[in-house]
Amino acid sequence: MSASIHPTAVVLNGAQLGANVTIGAYAYIGADVTLGDGCVVHHHATVDGYTQLGPQCEVFPYAFIGGRTQDLKARPGKPGLKVGARNTFREYVSVHLGTQEGEWTILGDDNTLLAYSHIAHDCVIGNHLVISSHSAVAGHVHVGDHVNIGWNAGIHQFCRIGDHAMVAACSKCVQDVPPFVIADGNPCETKMVNAVGLKRSGFTDDEIGVAKGLHRLFYRDGLNTAQAIEKAQALPEASSRIVRTFVAFAQGTKRGLA
Repeated sequence: MSASIHPTAVVLNGAQLGANVTIGAYAYIGADVTLGDGCVVHHHATVDGYTQLGPQCEVFPYAFIGGRTQDLKARPGKPGLKVGARNTFREYVSVHLGTQEGEWTILGDDNTLLAYSHIAHDCVIGNHLVISSHSAVAGHVHVGDHVNIGWNAGIHQFCRIGDHAMVAACSKCVQDVPPFVIADGNPCETKMVNAVGLKRSGFTDDEIGVAKGLHRLFYRDGLNTAQAIEKAQALPEASSRIVRTFVAFAQGTKRGLA
């Protein structure tokens, strides 16, 4: 089936549309845009720039996907935005291109961006993110899989958020949030293990117990990060996916752990 395009929509020459694409009234599709099979761009939505949307993405009214970076270092060129499959961009969401030629903002699969949320330039977002309304992720942030960012949270540039972590509503995140935890506050601090989220994702009670032990080791035992990493690597569960993921994240921190 060919694309269904409303007569009032603007689709510039050069745009590549997959099968069964739907474009609503007064929507705008730029010349360098690629829409995968089954994408839906609702009325008054915009997809622009050197942007590639994977199959079955949905862009709601007044969202702006592929806008030019707000980074003042930007120069003329063709930075891009790569988006995987089945991503949902609700009303007034904005996602920006990379900053320089050859640089990309990247989103994986099955992410849900709620109204008014923002993903800035050069971010790398994993899969199954839920970012709530009015939250903003600054430039060069890396977000893992199955992350939940609460309402009105702000993530500072160059921070990282680990897999299965949750950043609570109204938090100001200025350091890395490790995997498997809940972080809250201004500035954001790690509070506890995200036990409910882990359970929903299929982790066993034993694995959740290991995550709680790591939280005590890194945050309750008075150790610095290097000391906690050394002790974690000596645990009987050191080869488990919980310990390996947490330790690798801690070893890679440049801003420190929240």
